[in-house]
Amino acid sequence: MSILLDARTSQNASFSNSISIPVLAGGTPDIFAQIGLDVQDANSPIRVQMSGTVTLQLPLLPAATTITIRIVRGTTLADPLVFSTSQALDLAILDPQLLSFTASDFNVAKPASGPLIYTAFISSNIVGTIRVGPESLNGAAYSDL
Repeated sequence: MSILLDARTSQNASFSNSISIPVLAGGTPDIFAQIGLDVQDANSPIRVQMSGTVTLQLPLLPAATTITIRIVRGTTLADPLVFSTSQALDLAILDPQLLSFTASDFNVAKPASGPLIYTAFISSNIVGTIRVGPESLNGAAYSDL
């Protein structure tokens, strides 16, 4: 039987069109969410389940745009990659486009101290893509009794 150790949300924007943040293209991806889960009570390997949402607007001159989302266990792109996806935005949709994802990380060791941190990064292949909201990252950590 599993027990819930902790659940957290990184909610950067709760409403549609509530932010206007350019997505970097060709450089270092931007952090769009980060959660720290308290797992110090774990007695066995940890299972983390995550879900998230990012809403984007195509550039003013719509072009073939691919968005890449990466989630690492840690705080930098050099930390272990636990999830990655790339999604092409639909050029026929001029309104904001919602990207949602589900990720998991299994058999995670308990950190020696402090929280178990996950960081979500976003990048684009084209300059001019805008994060408009809503966007969030949710995570829940479980362990066996």
